[in-house]
Parts: sequence; structure tokens; C-alpha cells
Amino acid sequence: MKNLSKNWITEDVIDAEYKRYVLLAYLSEVGQNFNEKKLYPHLAEVIEHHRQLVALKQNTQNLYSSFPDYIKQVDWENLRVDFDKMVQNDGLMNELEEIINYSIPQLEKYVRTGKEIFDYIENLLQVEPVGVLPLYAFEGYMFLLRPKSKETFVYEYTITIFEEAEQRYRAIHTQYIDSYKQSFTNTPENIKLDLIKTRTKLPNPAVYMVNPQIEIPLMETYLPIAKRAVVKRLGS
Repeated sequence: MKNLSKNWITEDVIDAEYKRYVLLAYLSEVGQNFNEKKLYPHLAEVIEHHRQLVALKQNTQNLYSSFPDYIKQVDWENLRVDFDKMVQNDGLMNELEEIINYSIPQLEKYVRTGKEIFDYIENLLQVEPVGVLPLYAFEGYMFLLRPKSKETFVYEYTITIFEEAEQRYRAIHTQYIDSYKQSFTNTPENIKLDLIKTRTKLPNPAVYMVNPQIEIPLMETYLPIAKRAVVKRLGS
């Protein structure tokens, strides 16, 4: 999929009709991916493009309003002074304004659609501990079940905490370990025992099993939503 450049508004020709074509071509591909429940990296990109355009619109207005006024004329009969801006909103600014005003609602639709898909899938995910959880659960394994292929994908996770402006946030980092074919012998409990035997760095790991209940793309949707679900589970 072709990405939309961060500077797509000002790149190449600044022409409202051309930019509409560029944006709609990009959003058409985003929509196709959303229809296939492929959210990342497209959802994050659309959110960022929308945020940037809203900020650009606000900053453009601030920039224009920051220029001082000058006296355009003095109406002595009505004792009124008319002012005008030292910098006029010329054709280029008008073209940019048209592009921005068109693009923001278009991006908003896809942000809303992506978030609706995200919330729908997140609500379907079942996150359950495998065995007894240790007191320190910020390191361990995620078991991602795949209903159709009957596989369990194992990821090691580490959660870090950082503070920003009096707020504490949790960030999760994952590393793919292995996959197991689901069977009578490869139960979640037996997979956990096998990991303890073969990976001694975590002798008593926290393990969470995630069941999506539906088939969804692993890398584009399942893994990022599962990571967030595990962080929320630990936070609760």
C-alpha cells in the first residue's frame, strides 16, 4: 500500500483538485484494508494525518491573525477608521485552506471507522491468565490463539512504566518466540511448562491467553489489539 507523505499537502502542485485525488486514492486503499479488518499501520497513520491537518488549520489561522493591522482609510464623516491586514490571504493560502477544509472531514470518517472496528474486535477478545500469576506480572508471555489454523502464537512481553506531565503510562514490548499446533498435548498449560523448561530466563512467568473468537489478521490487527488488552488487564 502506498503511504501518504507527511508533507503531502505542500508537496508537488498545491492544487485543490489534485490534492483531493491524492487523498481519496489513499483513503480508498485504507478503506479496503479496513474492510479486511487490517487496522495497522493504517489507523495510526490516518489519525496522525488528521491531527496534523487540524493543527495546521489552527496554526494557519493564528499566523494570519498575528500580523498587525494597518489603516486602510479614515471615514471622517462617520468618525471611523477602517483597518486591513498587512498580509492578505492570497490565492495560495485560499487553495491550502480549501484543501485542508475538504480533507479534515474525509479523514475523520476513516478515523471513526477504524476506531469502531478496533473497539468491536477489542470487545471480542478474551484475556485469561494461564495458571497462577506471579506477584510481578510485568514480564511474561502472551498466547495468541488462532481459531481457524488451530495454532497458538507465543510472544514474550515486557511492560515498562514512564511518567509524563504527572501522568503514568504503560508501554508494552513484545518479541515473537514460537508457535504451537493446538492439540491434546499442546494445551496452554503444557505450553507454559515447555517454555519454563526451555527458557530459563523466566522461571515463573506471567502468562496470558488471548482468544479473539473470530479470525483476524495477526500482525495488522490481532497483535496490536492484544497488546493493549493485556496492558489494560494488568492495569485493572
